[in-house]
Amino acid sequence: KYKILLNCIYEFISIYQAMIRFVFNHLKFKILKYIKLVVLIGLVYQTPTNTKSASFEKFDSRYLSNYFSGIVAYENKDNSNSLDFFRSSKILIDKHDPYLKRYIFSLVQENKITGAINLIKQNLRKENTDFFESYVLLVVDSIKKDNFDQAEKYLVKLSFLTEQNRFNLIIYETLRQYIYVFKEKRISFNDQNFGNLTLITNTFKRCYLGDINTEDFFLKLIDENNKFDYSRYLFFYLSYLIENNRIDDAIKLTNKIEYINNPILLSQGKNWIENKKYENFKKVFSCKNHKDLISEFLFLISNLYSSQDQFEKSNFYLNIANFLNPKFVFNLALVADNYYLNQNYEKAKETLKVFNKETLFYYWFRIKKEAQIIGKESDDIKALNYLVKEFSKFDNPNLKMILDVGNFHKSAKKYKKAISFYSTVLSSIDSNSELSSDILYRRGGSYERIKDFENSDKDLLASLEIDPNDAYVLNYLAYSWLERDYKIDEAISMLEKAYAIKSNDPYIIDSIGWAYYLIDDYVKAEKFLKRAVELMPDDPIVNDHYGDILWKLDRKIQARYFWSNVLSFEDTEEEMKEKINIKLISGPQNT
Repeated sequence: KYKILLNCIYEFISIYQAMIRFVFNHLKFKILKYIKLVVLIGLVYQTPTNTKSASFEKFDSRYLSNYFSGIVAYENKDNSNSLDFFRSSKILIDKHDPYLKRYIFSLVQENKITGAINLIKQNLRKENTDFFESYVLLVVDSIKKDNFDQAEKYLVKLSFLTEQNRFNLIIYETLRQYIYVFKEKRISFNDQNFGNLTLITNTFKRCYLGDINTEDFFLKLIDENNKFDYSRYLFFYLSYLIENNRIDDAIKLTNKIEYINNPILLSQGKNWIENKKYENFKKVFSCKNHKDLISEFLFLISNLYSSQDQFEKSNFYLNIANFLNPKFVFNLALVADNYYLNQNYEKAKETLKVFNKETLFYYWFRIKKEAQIIGKESDDIKALNYLVKEFSKFDNPNLKMILDVGNFHKSAKKYKKAISFYSTVLSSIDSNSELSSDILYRRGGSYERIKDFENSDKDLLASLEIDPNDAYVLNYLAYSWLERDYKIDEAISMLEKAYAIKSNDPYIIDSIGWAYYLIDDYVKAEKFLKRAVELMPDDPIVNDHYGDILWKLDRKIQARYFWSNVLSFEDTEEEMKEKINIKLISGPQNT
């Protein structure tokens, strides 16, 4: 709220500055001292009721009010209302530089890309269009119209607007490289290198040109020994194989792909091939289509922004990507995710409607996301009931779906049912696989929650046999032992190993701090718990632990402060609140 208020104050000041410039331009033939006097009087006495001067009449209070309302709606991620307010204050386009940029962003957020582009073109000779995203839109518009010469002209202007921003530089340079390939039908070998991103773009550029080395680049990109996960590009490799009538090679590749541990795009591609729906690949993407290639690049940029929690920028580039290739509806999954993370649940639900039973795995994604929204708007039990009802409609659910239902049961604290679903999955996969290790961890955690410690320890230790360096399994098992006052020394040893692997993880930091508390090393415990609280200031357990340690260090006022925090958190369970109320009176020894 303070951020929004400060933004409004900033905008108000900048508009008054614009008013001063406006008055100066209209009175430039007057004597300078009278200009200063008029401006001063205007600043001191200007109100909606006495605005009679022709110089100020375009700054009607309604326009300012609508503009400020638009800013508030925009900051609150209410793009529909912000767009309405900005439309109502369009007169400010010529008077206030930030106005146009906000208006353009609102148009793009509402998928009114053509309207945004036309508005930029109408104001192209004015300085208020000189921002990076406006020229990205103009370049994209030219690409969509196959006008590469015009795209190059806009790129020249774009090159001056990168503002020493790494992402902007990547966007500009990659667009420049692609347009060169589209125009000249060859690859320039003097391009800037952006590491793995360059590998992706070089693969697609060669695919576009029909280069004989295209397959080598794809294989390098999807190499399982690659440090990064490029499984998404397996889908595009399958598309490449099918476009070149190499159906048997595509089938052999998909036979090695498991539904349960791959992204939904790849799972959807495998499903098409298994059902011999090869034409579906060509319907949504072709590396011979320059619009599809730029769309995929912009999706990648959107993903990068989303990973940085910059959802406004993410949706901006995602909507432009969909503008270039509306056939590739699967990208809308990220749009729905961004809306969900911004708590714009109505927009998320509206976006999810595009997925139907024809695209099985995206339809299941829709069901899961709708269930998550129900959980946020109501509770986990209603979310679970919705998911189970929809799950029951599938005649032959795959292992991925079964695992997801198990996870939902675990989130809803229906641990016995979760164990049942996890057991079904474990009986159908390689017992020594990384996936098996993960599901053993989930099932072991479920056993621990129902206090079946024998089976919990068995599962968690089996998980560690497969992956001895999984910091989270080490942490979970060790913390469980600490809670039971069981094998304390071994638990501390496991926590120290987990901490060496994940030294910045707040849950592991909390656990190792609590371990030192249990062996009465309060000074060392305080060091770790203080850091855990700094990393997770709203976590009830961490605040509770820190309060206990502070009490033992005779810092009782501070201890009560952190315990009081626990009572104010929304996700504090009732049992913990009861214990905290006792601690506030008597300290931790009586809980």
